Amino acid sequence: MPESMKHRLQQGETLVVFAVGRMFHHNIIHYLGMQGNFDGFWIDVEHGGLTTHDIEVAAATGMAHGLDCFVRVPPTDYATVTRCFESGATGVMAAQITSADHAEEFVRWAKFAPRGRRGLNPLGFDGGYGSVPLAEFAERANRETFVAIQIETASAAEEVDAIAAVDGVDLLFVGPSDLSQAVGVIGDFTGPESMEAVDRVAAACKTHGKQWGAVTPSPSYAATLIEKGCTLISLTNDVKLVTSGLARVREEYREIWK
Repeated sequence: MPESMKHRLQQGETLVVFAVGRMFHHNIIHYLGMQGNFDGFWIDVEHGGLTTHDIEVAAATGMAHGLDCFVRVPPTDYATVTRCFESGATGVMAAQITSADHAEEFVRWAKFAPRGRRGLNPLGFDGGYGSVPLAEFAERANRETFVAIQIETASAAEEVDAIAAVDGVDLLFVGPSDLSQAVGVIGDFTGPESMEAVDRVAAACKTHGKQWGAVTPSPSYAATLIEKGCTLISLTNDVKLVTSGLARVREEYREIWK
């Protein structure tokens, strides 16, 4: 089993990850596991619409290369959350969270009693397909599962300190596109409005001893966030890889392909 991203972040590492979603295929994970020097990846169920089987395949493929993964989900129901863990992912990330109460509800979906109310079924991957005693399974899952909360709505940006204070939230994650929309400057990731919101995320995590991460649309943006304390850098995804590859081919063959 790969070392979990949760544990590595707790040890003070800065992790570089990729995402899969719209153009998901397990061979993308194989290739990046072989060539990419990544620390892990995340699976986009919010926009990508991937199935439970897709998550199982993605997680298993990552494990073959020592890559841990988590899944971004819309915070709509507890069953979606638990299926991610049962499929082999060690973490979940909630998109479009609006408040600390909303984050608290999501944490409770991800944790067994006494912290939460996740349905106790040990028959998935995380329960060893029924081979782990229930009490041991529940205690280990509560201790080791990773919960991230996206800060990308106006209300979440306002309540970010309270969200960071929620017990069981391990990481806050900046979605720069939606965050720029929320603060009224769509597409302006580095302007004062967006950076003020990012600074509130950084300050809240420092206050409450939590980590934070972000999608980074450019190297300069990534460098700025690292200076501010960001420790989970998501720098590419399956669609961006195809887009960048096509741009490179067009440049190489520009004399004959116009």
